[in-house]
Amino acid sequence: MELPPEAGLDPQGECREILEALLQPLDVAHSGAIIDELLDEFGSLPAVLAAEPALLHACLPEDGQVVDFLVAMRVAMLHSLRTKLGQSPILSTSEALTEYLFAAMAYNTIEHLRVLFLNSTNRLLRDEVMARGTVNQAPLYPREILKRALEVGATAIIVVHNHPSGDPTPCQADVKATAHLVAAARTLDIAVHDHLIVARTGWRSLRAEGLL
Repeated sequence: MELPPEAGLDPQGECREILEALLQPLDVAHSGAIIDELLDEFGSLPAVLAAEPALLHACLPEDGQVVDFLVAMRVAMLHSLRTKLGQSPILSTSEALTEYLFAAMAYNTIEHLRVLFLNSTNRLLRDEVMARGTVNQAPLYPREILKRALEVGATAIIVVHNHPSGDPTPCQADVKATAHLVAAARTLDIAVHDHLIVARTGWRSLRAEGLL
């Protein structure tokens, strides 16, 4: 689907046009009202597609067909991006990785801690959410992460979490927790390639900033 020529000048208008096109095959009589509800509740198309099914159902309690369709769209989108991610060795700042992580995590309303488990050639073995937290923190337990790394035969990991506030700047707690993980991983000969923080406004790499 092509964006309208004025793409970027009216983000809300673009979101509405895209949602109208997506919902058209469903032949929903009150699609305009549904789109109003979605944009009033979530604010943007990326936020709609990132919304948890329970939140979508709460927003559209009488429109299960639309909710199921939006959830399926998100699953298909993430599957496509994850498949692309697995086609070559993963670098923590690669475009394929940041695209996937942004789609998967940037608009989450609570913090999630995700770990990418890699083999000796930096190819993806497993992609797992290891913890769910609150609006401003998610627990990072080195013991659980490294136990899982040994179970799947990983020799390296990339840790990722999101900041629902929209600001990806790492805090002291992020840096301290990562240092503990790196020290513990070193004893098992497991490399911590990076700790990435993802938010609506962008992402930050602790390694790139000299904090790892």
